[in-house]
Amino acid sequence: MSGLIMAAQLILVLSILVTLHELGHFLAARMFGIKVEKFYLFFDAWGIKLFSFKKGDCEYGIGWLPFGGYVKIAGMVDESMDKDQLAQPAQPWEFK
Repeated sequence: MSGLIMAAQLILVLSILVTLHELGHFLAARMFGIKVEKFYLFFDAWGIKLFSFKKGDCEYGIGWLPFGGYVKIAGMVDESMDKDQLAQPAQPWEFK
């Protein structure tokens, strides 16, 4: 039982650290007027999420895969996968 409690404490502490880290990305993007599309604790791999809500333009949530978190900033794309978005002209609220 002690090992289970320690594992839960580790996940809790890492979750707090990841949230604070990603909050830095979120606040910096907002400070420079860049649109943030998603703010997630844990990953929502394959679109599966435990909890989410949308406030304004941003979706906030908790994914099911506990290996970190992420902030999806508009304009930051994977060039190898999102060719359609790269073909469009840059918007003033995007990071390109």
